Amino acid sequence: MVTPIFRIFDTEKAHGFYVDFLGFQVDWEHRFAENMPLYVQVSMKEAVLHLSEHHGDASPGGAVRIKMSDLRGYHASIQDKDYPFANPGIEKKPWGTIEVTVTDPFSNRIIFYEEVE
Repeated sequence: MVTPIFRIFDTEKAHGFYVDFLGFQVDWEHRFAENMPLYVQVSMKEAVLHLSEHHGDASPGGAVRIKMSDLRGYHASIQDKDYPFANPGIEKKPWGTIEVTVTDPFSNRIIFYEEVE
């Protein structure tokens, strides 16, 4: 299994985006001490991401592709949440996928995709 690490800078914004908007769940969180940076694992079905406030763990602006089934249903569920900072659409790509691309508050991109005929 490959687990991407995304750099984050604000835990409340990260929670609002990944958990409240996209529907990931928090699996665990770690801090070395109360005022230290957060390192957290979030997941949704088979997709697992690590989010880190630690300098040097990752650079902002990363991207990951997550394969899923029923992308249209997932897209409708996030559209229903009326998240004020993103309004992603579904794009049909020439390589045989439909895709929903979202950018988190830290410039990391997640491309959810489904193979179609």
